Amino acid sequence: MATGFIAVTLAAIVFLTQSLRFLELVIESGASGTSFWLLAFLALPRFLEIILPIALLAGIIFIYNRMTIDSELVAIKAAGYSPMQLARPALMLAGVITLLLWSITMWVTPASLSSMQHLRQVIKTQFSALLFREGVFNQAGSGLTVYMRARTSEGELRGLMIHDTRNPEVNPSTIMAKRGVIVAQPEGEQVLVFDGSRQEYDRKKGTLHRLNFERYTIDLPASDPVRARWREPEERTIFELVNPAPNDEARADPKARYEFIVEIHRRIAAPLIALAYTFMACACLLTGPLERRGQGKKIAFAIASAVTLQALFLMTFSLARDSVIGLPLMYLLVTAPCFMALFFLSGSGEKFRRRVLYQQGKT
Repeated sequence: MATGFIAVTLAAIVFLTQSLRFLELVIESGASGTSFWLLAFLALPRFLEIILPIALLAGIIFIYNRMTIDSELVAIKAAGYSPMQLARPALMLAGVITLLLWSITMWVTPASLSSMQHLRQVIKTQFSALLFREGVFNQAGSGLTVYMRARTSEGELRGLMIHDTRNPEVNPSTIMAKRGVIVAQPEGEQVLVFDGSRQEYDRKKGTLHRLNFERYTIDLPASDPVRARWREPEERTIFELVNPAPNDEARADPKARYEFIVEIHRRIAAPLIALAYTFMACACLLTGPLERRGQGKKIAFAIASAVTLQALFLMTFSLARDSVIGLPLMYLLVTAPCFMALFFLSGSGEKFRRRVLYQQGKT
C-alpha cells in the first residue's frame, strides 16, 4: 500500500510536469483537448522505470522504520526470525515490480513513445495555425513570412503583415491588414485578410505600387503529408530490436545495430534496479543494532546508496553507447549490490559483523 500510494503520487507529479510540454503545442495548433490528454498519458509510461523503484524504496524504508520505532522488529527478532526472513515480503514485492518493469520497458513504453511521436507529427503537419505565433516573424514555408500581433479566443488573427517572395518571377509584395482568419479549402488552406493594403515593389522600374482592399486571400503552402519516420531504438519493442523488419535501414547500418544491442541490454538491466534498491534498503534497516528513536543514519545511507547506484547506471549506459565495456558494467552495477546485501542479510553477514566488533573491542 505504501509503495502504491507513493508511486501514484509521483506519477501524478510527473504527469502534470510533462503535460506542460504539450500545452503550447495543442493550444496554438487548435487541436482538441483529447489530443492534449492523449499526449500527456502517452508520455507517462517511460517514467515508470524510475518511479516504481523509487516508490518501492520509499515504501520499504517507511514500513521497516515504523516497525522499528514501534518495537515490532525487536519482538519478531526475539521470536527467532532472521533478517532474511524479515526481508522476504519486500523481496517478493520487488520481484513482482521487476517483472512489471520488464513488461513495461519491453513493450508498453516503446509503443507509447512511438504513438506519442506520431501524434505530435500529425498535429504539426495538419494544423498550419501552429506556424503563426504572436509577436514574432513566422516562416510559413520558403519565401513567405507572416507576422501576427495577436490571436483572439475565436481564432481571429489581428495586426497582420505578410511578406511574399515565393515566386522569383513575380515582384515581392507585402500585405498589411487589420484582421484575418485561416480557412480550409479543397485545394488547400488560405489566410483571408480584411481592411488592409498590398504593396508591391517593381524591381525593374524601381517603383512601389499600393493597393487598398477590403478583402484579400493569400494561399498558404500545402501541408506535407505525414511521413513515415525512422523510429529511434527506444520507440521499438523488444522483438523489433532483436529482429528488425526486412526493409529497415538498421539492418545495413552497423552503428544502428549496435544502438539496438545497447537498448536491449538496458531494458534487461534497468528493471533489476528495483531488486538492488530492495536488497540495499533491507540490508541497511534489518541488520545491526535497532534503535527505537529511529534509524536516521541507516536511512540516509540507504538513500545515498540508491542515488549513487542510479547515477552510476546512467553513466555506464552512456559509456555503453561508445564502448562495449559499458555493457557488462551495467549488469555488474545492478547485481553486485544484491549479492553484497544478501551476504549481510544471511547468517554469515551477522557473524562477520560480530567478529569485526569483537576485534575492535580487543583492540
